[in-house]
Amino acid sequence: MQANQKNSAVSKFPLRLMPSVRKKAEEFSQKEGVSLNQFINVALAEKLAHLQHDEWLARRPKRNATKISRALEILDRPTRKGPATGDELPDGYVPIRARKKTAGAK
Repeated sequence: MQANQKNSAVSKFPLRLMPSVRKKAEEFSQKEGVSLNQFINVALAEKLAHLQHDEWLARRPKRNATKISRALEILDRPTRKGPATGDELPDGYVPIRARKKTAGAK
């Protein structure tokens, strides 16, 4: 066996499922038109992606007033081009920040 074939070999893992879980998994794998093995692989991959996303959310920098203010400044910068046809703001539109300022002034 070549070295690259050894590294890409799929490991076997005996998996014990409760009978009710296995039955449902088999039913859904048949509906999806895939093997039970493929169905379990995809389900596990989806769960891992969800857990990784949760970890990422926990680690990412939290928003704060300074960051929000800076982002809004960037969004308020004028551009060289106007909005594309159909992307214009409706007549009478008042930005939320302006609405909050006028509501606080009352």
